[in-house]
Amino acid sequence: MIKHADISTVELKKHFKNKDICLGGNARLKIYGLLKCTSGKRMKKENRVFFRSVDEALQHGYRPCGHCLKTAYKQWIYSIPK
Repeated sequence: MIKHADISTVELKKHFKNKDICLGGNARLKIYGLLKCTSGKRMKKENRVFFRSVDEALQHGYRPCGHCLKTAYKQWIYSIPK
């Protein structure tokens, strides 16, 4: 997990170019999603985090975004014990 506030713009662009980062997330809401998701693009820099894989996001306790990852979100919502 890489926090956006802790990394420089040059380093971030290098990670994008090398495809080291494939997912973004919101640290406050504990949500992860695709980098092209419009919800993530409107997020504050302090709240944004980046992940290398889905497994990494799940290890940190993040849930899928309901906007860009609908099928994963539905699986997650139905797996919650009631």
